[in-house]
Amino acid sequence: MARWCKAAIAVLVVLTAGLVTAAPANAATWSSSDKWGSWSNGGYTVRNDVWGGGAGAQTIWANSYSNFGVWADHPNTGGVKAYPHSARNIGRQVSALGSLTSNFNVSRPGGGAYTSTYDIWAGNNAYEIMLWMNKQGAVGPIGSKQATASVGGHSWDIYRGSNGGNEVFSFIRTSNTNAGSVDIKAVLNWIRGRGWMGDTTVGEVQFGFEITSSSGGMNFTTNSYSVSSS
Repeated sequence: MARWCKAAIAVLVVLTAGLVTAAPANAATWSSSDKWGSWSNGGYTVRNDVWGGGAGAQTIWANSYSNFGVWADHPNTGGVKAYPHSARNIGRQVSALGSLTSNFNVSRPGGGAYTSTYDIWAGNNAYEIMLWMNKQGAVGPIGSKQATASVGGHSWDIYRGSNGGNEVFSFIRTSNTNAGSVDIKAVLNWIRGRGWMGDTTVGEVQFGFEITSSSGGMNFTTNSYSVSSS
């Protein structure tokens, strides 16, 4: 066989191997390209949640509730397209919780527009508490800035507003981080202390990526995530 032919075959093998390893969904325990695809595991629910208008293609994969991710190709237009996430339901009043904490670790692209964020629901979904751990590109919270405060183990710029269906409290971390822990109960007590919310029942604690754009296809990975309560 000619030397150039052997070299060409070697290059093709390398490229083919790269294509295989670039798609985590191929080897994952579960995957789905359905925009409402969901999977229950270990008391959590993992959801693709492609809910926004003008969304492109998105495939979610998961090895467990703690280790999941998506390949997403959403156009470079405004508006949230999807919120792939893992969720645990709490179902207890704030005052009845001795503790409510969470840990996370993510790998994320350097382009596009998105946030890595918690979405915490309370009061039968009357209240939405978002904890933005990092943000990239042209994204911004609902409402107006109310304060800058250190609570729950992080420093935040805090916004309050409404999306027309529920009140939204957005805690935007003052500097990006890809890993850490957060004391969610401390955040909820801070909101109660401002008189913005009563002693409501906490519903789901969700964590994932709120994606506005990822043109050309980008990978978002949650390496680990868990919620603990007592």
